[in-house]
Amino acid sequence: MQYAELHITSNFSFLEGASHPEELVIMAKALGHKALAITDRNTVAGIVRAHKAAKEHNIQFIPACRLDLLCGLSLLAYPKDRAAYGRLTELLTIGNRRAEKGSCHLTLEDVQKFSAGQIFVALPNSIQEDLTNRLREIKKQLSAPLYLAASYGYSGEDGHYMAQLAHIANVTNTPLLATGNILYHSPKRRILADTLSCIKNHIRIEKAGYLLDSNTERFLKPSEEMARLLKDYPSAIKNTVKIAKACKFSLDELRYNYPKEPVPAGLSPQQHLKKASWAGMHIRYPEGIPQHVQTTLKKELKLVAELGFAPYFLTVHDIVSYAKRQKILCQGRGSAANSVICYALGITDVNPDQVNLLFERFVSKERGEPPDIDVDFEHERREEVIQYIYERYGRHRAGLAATLITYRARSAIRDVGKVMGLSEDTIGALAGTVWGSYGKEIPDEQVKEAGFDPADVRLKQTLDIAHELMGFPRHLSQHVGGFVLTESPLHEIVPIQNAAMKDRTVIEWNKDDLETLGILKVDVLALGMLSCLRKAFDMLKSHHNLNTSLADLPVDDPATYAMLQRADSVGLFQVESRAQMSMLPRLKPASYYDLVVQVAIVRPGPIQGNMVHPYLKRRQKKEPVTYPSPDPKHGEPDELVAVLERTYGVPLFQEQAMQIAITAAGFTPGEADRLRRAMASFRNTGTVGNFEERFTQGMIRRGYEPEFAERC
Repeated sequence: MQYAELHITSNFSFLEGASHPEELVIMAKALGHKALAITDRNTVAGIVRAHKAAKEHNIQFIPACRLDLLCGLSLLAYPKDRAAYGRLTELLTIGNRRAEKGSCHLTLEDVQKFSAGQIFVALPNSIQEDLTNRLREIKKQLSAPLYLAASYGYSGEDGHYMAQLAHIANVTNTPLLATGNILYHSPKRRILADTLSCIKNHIRIEKAGYLLDSNTERFLKPSEEMARLLKDYPSAIKNTVKIAKACKFSLDELRYNYPKEPVPAGLSPQQHLKKASWAGMHIRYPEGIPQHVQTTLKKELKLVAELGFAPYFLTVHDIVSYAKRQKILCQGRGSAANSVICYALGITDVNPDQVNLLFERFVSKERGEPPDIDVDFEHERREEVIQYIYERYGRHRAGLAATLITYRARSAIRDVGKVMGLSEDTIGALAGTVWGSYGKEIPDEQVKEAGFDPADVRLKQTLDIAHELMGFPRHLSQHVGGFVLTESPLHEIVPIQNAAMKDRTVIEWNKDDLETLGILKVDVLALGMLSCLRKAFDMLKSHHNLNTSLADLPVDDPATYAMLQRADSVGLFQVESRAQMSMLPRLKPASYYDLVVQVAIVRPGPIQGNMVHPYLKRRQKKEPVTYPSPDPKHGEPDELVAVLERTYGVPLFQEQAMQIAITAAGFTPGEADRLRRAMASFRNTGTVGNFEERFTQGMIRRGYEPEFAERC
């Protein structure tokens, strides 16, 4: 018998669910379920991850949520189509906006207004004593199908309980729906679920009592087991498949719509972007635009037209133009510096022609995703820009992206240690053994060094649970400045909630979720050094009557480079760390490009790849410059010279890694960009290993030495 599990609480019901959405999807697929729905409390924060996993594993995923109302009633809500989904997210937005961050205040009357196109399931454990009359009231108010959840509780009284539910369902004409009321994908997660309950309730495990479940049965079960448990109510099993078939909506239907930026009459956004770009280039090159720059600009404009990204560039251009009108210093950072269009529009003052970067890192036809433009603003005035965006687009069309705060080693040990009753000094000592905030586990040797016995049962349990908790969501916070902007209401795509900070609103998805769905994000970031520069420009104007801008700063001032070569860089953005100050006298930067190398070389990648010493020796002419060559049968002997010439044959930059992947390993530009992203995702679960064999074997097949391929 087919079965769909439609009542699942993931770990995005913070400190309640004990499995990641991806784990639940994979297990449901393995068990042969027809479909599944994640029903977290008053949120859809985890549905994008489940949607992505469901596509990868070819199982139907139903976007849904659990609505916990102020009256004590709980309803599972399943939108049948795109319009119904938009009503659900708008409903959640209303509840979020009238409450403090982390709360959602909704009434049954609110639900009634947005009930069209939904399927609802009432949870009997949340309904007051007179279940029959309560169900009749709900059915009167909701203009949508209503089911009654039937879950086997393993209490010893399930037969009597189910018979009562069936009787009430019959007299109220409310069909039963079989659910597992799932908290975790595997029974092994029971201990973690109990720990989360204790963390949430600020209580030690031995005092938790009835806060914890009496058994370990809230895990995903095979269809056959669910049919056996509810053998007397086969329609309840069939109704799960009936609902799954009725819910046609998929997150793939969320067609992101860029804001329609105002353009002069008679022009399309692309035509306006083209006109503004060429006008900007004539300002940048008053004596004539070099031919190769013209060629690059035409190529970029053509690709932007094919992908339909012109409104996005115009959006960022508008925000930057506002800042400049208000005399707020700003500068595009990151891959925006790879774009001639961004240089022409004044989004960045870095000429990409001078630093020889890859446009494919910024926009890729194969990737087909919106480009990611990060713009830094003076940190003292960035809030003016944020409020301009809210005013320009409205709260219903603009919201900051979320940042998912997850458990790292130290925070996991601290929270689990309190639950397990460890003393504060013991918890502090254990947490202190973790290097940095991204440690994955504590080896026995480190436990011994901290003065503890790794064989101690309570201590071992604490460490095991803490290790399992790492990576779990703790709560949502606001992104440092990533804005999502839309033409139609944003709350029809994703719920909006209040941030902890005054006058800020945040959506429920983070940058990875937005990327999965191809949704644009504009990063409006704050940088203290820009405030320092603004004050310096003001002083130059006041004392010397000099009008200076970022674009006017000379890149070849000898006194500046002499200062840097002495490691006199305290307070200088990017080169003020001890590691950077140690490298400055050795590298002795004497040009702008040397500074680019200086910042890039003091990174884990070049250091671990043994690239630093060869670069320094070759720069100081203590070692000959050589270039790795492939077997002549497979490639040109000098094919990597153009890629590595400026760094003396030593790869240092992500762009070079991309170019090597394309030139020497046979990657397409889009594949090379995915490799670059994997290299950059060191804080998350690393995916660079997925490319390792393809990269190294591709180079080896072309005749490169295996050792060089491995270092790359």
